[in-house]
Amino acid sequence: NTIRLWDRDTGQQINVLKGHFDGVTAVAMDGTMVVSGSGDNTIRLWDRDTGQQINVLKGHFDGVTAVAMDGTMVVSGSGDNTIRLW
Repeated sequence: NTIRLWDRDTGQQINVLKGHFDGVTAVAMDGTMVVSGSGDNTIRLWDRDTGQQINVLKGHFDGVTAVAMDGTMVVSGSGDNTIRLW
């Protein structure tokens, strides 16, 4: 139910992102944001540096199995057989 951010050079944990109510099944990241999908049917957006949750996207009726993002949009795929653009 958590996402852990690690420094790849030192192996040290940087942050723990907590908020999902089921296992995290998909993660994407850019320079400032982390996007996660979960079996709790939600997509969550996080500030990469502070670990603060920015938003919760609700709309899927089954677990989220894939997420991707670009500079302005998030796309998610789910076991409900839909792909959503946010």
